[in-house]
Amino acid sequence: MIRTLRIRMLLAVTLLGGALLGGAGPAWGQVLRLPPRDVPPPPRQQVRVRAAPRTAVRRLGRPVGRPVGRPVPRPMRWLPLPPVPPGPAVAAPVPVPAVKPRPAPKPHPADIGTVTGLPLPRFASLRSDEVYLRAGPGFRYPVRWVYRRLGMPVEIEREFQLWRLVLTPDGARGWMHEATLKGRRDGIVTGTRHRLRATPEAAGRVVAIVDPGVILRLLRCGAGSLWCRVEAGGRRGWMRRRDFWGTFPGEKVPDK
Repeated sequence: MIRTLRIRMLLAVTLLGGALLGGAGPAWGQVLRLPPRDVPPPPRQQVRVRAAPRTAVRRLGRPVGRPVGRPVPRPMRWLPLPPVPPGPAVAAPVPVPAVKPRPAPKPHPADIGTVTGLPLPRFASLRSDEVYLRAGPGFRYPVRWVYRRLGMPVEIEREFQLWRLVLTPDGARGWMHEATLKGRRDGIVTGTRHRLRATPEAAGRVVAIVDPGVILRLLRCGAGSLWCRVEAGGRRGWMRRRDFWGTFPGEKVPDK
């Protein structure tokens, strides 16, 4: 009802306005159609703008890219060099005398000790009643054997500072300190019992009978001789080289 009254008032205003403006509104008797109230307004249409098609762009100038073919070399023009002003006089180089090369050190012979200069191998003997045979040339190396035989002969095979690589009568090999060795020549009886004779011959008078393991002091051995003069237990006599260990075959031991 209220909507109807509003429509009527709107029509009255419209007709009044048309009359005042000279009849611009609808005439009497025309039906003014209004849209139904339940019909939604038409949706807004989006305006689409279509771009113009792209056209090929023509570039002017030299194209950028790898040129085809090889460039034509231009002729080179040789220009004259400017004159060089004369410089100060340079003294003649002083001749340097030729340096003579130093002679190469002679190789140390293998049969001479690098520390003492004594021949290798050579024999020595134990200086005390207790000597350690170590696995290497130093106190940090473990002890392999302890020898309690004063004067027992050993064969020195190598030298390294204060240490000597030795071979013992029982076949053991290790390092001993030089302070535990002395240069006196001794021997040790091997095998079984042997006879100490008064003369260097098999038929000589028997002076004493020595057991294996007895330490002998070498007094004299001739070069190439089969007999050596020794001392054992205060008795002196002759014994064959093969009956004790402490000399090389045919070695000469000077008189003591």
